[in-house]
Amino acid sequence: MPPRPSDLATATVGAADAAPPAALGIAASILGQPWRWRGLAADARDGFGTDDLVTQLLLARGCPREALDDHRAPSIRAFMPDPSIFRDMDKAAARLADAVEKGERVAIFGDYDVDGATSAALLVRLLGELGLCARPYIPDRLTEGYGPSGAALHRLADEGASLIVTVDCGAQAFEALEAVRAAAVDIVVVDHHKCQSALPPAHAVVNPNRLDEDEGAAHGHLAAVGVCFLLGAALIRTLRARGFFAARDEPRLLELLDLVALGTVADVAPLKGLNRAFVAQGLKVMAQRRNLGLDALIEASRLTRAPTCQDLGFALGPRINAGGRVGRADLGVRLLTTAEPQEARTIAAELDRLNEERRAIETLVRETAEAGASGDRRVVVVAGRGWHPGVIGIVAGRLKERFGRPAIVIAIDEDGVGKGSGRSIAGVDLGAAILAAREHGLLVAGGGHAMAAGLTIAADQVQPLADFLEDRLSIAVSRAMAGRALLLDTVVAPGAVTTGLVEALDAGGPYGTGWAAPRIAVGPVRVVRADRVGSDHVRAIVAGDDGRSLKAMAFRAADTPLGQALLAAAPHRKLWLAGRARRDDWSGRDVAELHLDDAAWAS
Repeated sequence: MPPRPSDLATATVGAADAAPPAALGIAASILGQPWRWRGLAADARDGFGTDDLVTQLLLARGCPREALDDHRAPSIRAFMPDPSIFRDMDKAAARLADAVEKGERVAIFGDYDVDGATSAALLVRLLGELGLCARPYIPDRLTEGYGPSGAALHRLADEGASLIVTVDCGAQAFEALEAVRAAAVDIVVVDHHKCQSALPPAHAVVNPNRLDEDEGAAHGHLAAVGVCFLLGAALIRTLRARGFFAARDEPRLLELLDLVALGTVADVAPLKGLNRAFVAQGLKVMAQRRNLGLDALIEASRLTRAPTCQDLGFALGPRINAGGRVGRADLGVRLLTTAEPQEARTIAAELDRLNEERRAIETLVRETAEAGASGDRRVVVVAGRGWHPGVIGIVAGRLKERFGRPAIVIAIDEDGVGKGSGRSIAGVDLGAAILAAREHGLLVAGGGHAMAAGLTIAADQVQPLADFLEDRLSIAVSRAMAGRALLLDTVVAPGAVTTGLVEALDAGGPYGTGWAAPRIAVGPVRVVRADRVGSDHVRAIVAGDDGRSLKAMAFRAADTPLGQALLAAAPHRKLWLAGRARRDDWSGRDVAELHLDDAAWAS
C-alpha cells in the first residue's frame, strides 16, 4: 500500500517551503555533502498541492506543468520528432532504401560498447525484416581500437560491400573515410559524439551534435541507438513512399525499442524527453522477451522478474560490454541478432563468464589507479603500464564517484601508446575538452560527449594532457563541486519504507542520468546490527522511533567513512539515512530496503 500521510514527516516531495534538514534534527553528513530538499520554482508549483506524489516528482525534475500528462506515461508518439529535421537524415534514408531495393551488400560498422552493439543490432534486424542481410562488423578494442580504420573499411569493401554504415562512431574518422574515398563504396555515418566544424568525407553524416545542426540539435542527448531508431523510421517512410510495401508488410519498428532502451541506459544518456519515452516503452517490449538474445541474457543474469531501468545499467549492459572489453567484441551483436535459441543461450553464458573475468581485472586496475590518483587536482588523470584497456572506462567511473570530479584512466602498452577513457560530472563537458586537447596536438585521437570521452595518446604526453585539462576545466569543476549537494525528495519514518512507497516513487520514472531517481531521508534510526557482506558492501538493520525496522545497504562502502560509521555505530546513537527505496530482490520476500548514499548523525 502507498504510505499514509501520517507516515510522512513535514518535508513533502518537492516542496519549496519544506523544513531545512537541520530543522528535522539532521546534522552534518558523514560524507560531508550538504543535504537539501529538491525544490520547485514558484511558478511550477502554483496551483498544485503536495498530495500528488508523481506530480511533485515530475515538477521537481523540471517537467513543465503543461507537459505533465506526457511525462507521466512518456510515449513515442508524444516525443518523437520528424526525422527529417536532422541534417542528412533524408539522404541517408534514401541511400539505405536504394540498397534495400537493389539487394546490395551492406555492412554495419559499430563501436564495441553497448550503444554500438545495440545500434548495429537494430539496423541488422530492421534490414533483415526488409529482406536485406546486412553484415555487422565490430572492431576489436585491443588490436583495432575505437572507430573505423582504413584497413577495416577496405576489407569490407573487398568483401563486396557497396554501402557501409558506421554507428556510434565515425564523427572523427577523417583519415579512415578519406582512405576509402576512391573505393566503390558509400559511407553513411550515424553518430552522436561531438563533432568538429569540418565533417568527415561521407555520403551522409547523421548526428544531432553536428555544429551546423538546427532543430536536430535539440536532440543532442540521444544515444547512437536512438539516432539509429530515427533513421529506421525515416527508412520505412522512404520505402513506403516508393511503394515498397505494396506487396509486403511493414516491419514493426517499435518492437526494436528493447534494443534502444538498453543502449540508451548503458551509454548513460540523459533520460529526458525522447530518451525517457525510449526507455519507458523499451522496457515494456523487453518484458515480452521476444528477442531471443536478450531473453537468454536475462536468464544468465539471474533476473526473475521483468527487467528495470537499473537492470539495464547494472546487469544486462555490463554483460554485453564484457565481450568487447576482454577481446570478444562481436559477441554482443551476435547475441542480439541471433534467431537460434541454443546459440543465444551459449553466447549469453559466455558473456556472463567474461563479465566475471572483467570484474577481476577491473579490481586489480582500480586498486592501482586509486593508489596513484591525486585528490588535489580538479581533474583526476592516472596512467599505468600493463593495465587492461578494456576496463579503463569502468575504473574512470569509479574514480569519478570516489573523488567527485572528472577522471581519466589511461592504459599504456609496451609501445608507449596509451588508450584512455574518461568520465565527467554534471556541468563539466569532458568531450569538448578532449576535442580541444586533440586540436592542440596533445592526442593522437580523441572525442566523446559531455559525460564521457575516449582518447589515444603518446606516453610522454600524459602529464601535458593533465595540465591542459586542469587549466581548461578547473573553474567549471570548482563551480560544479561548490554547487553539489545531496538532493532529497521526501523524508519518511522507517515504517513508511514499503513496497507501496517503492511503487509510488517508481511511477515518476523511468529514472537515470538527467532524471534522478527519488532520494528519501529516513530517520531518526539506531543501528541494531551491521556487518560486512561480499567484498566491500555493508548491510545494516536499523530501527526507528516508530518501532519499525528496516534493512539498509551501502554498496562498495566498507572502507569508506559511511561504511565504517555504520559498522562502528553505538546502539544508542541515532542517525538519519539518505538513499533510494528499492525492492529486496534477494530475500525472496516482498519487502523494501534502503540503498544508502549517505548518513548523518542526529543532532
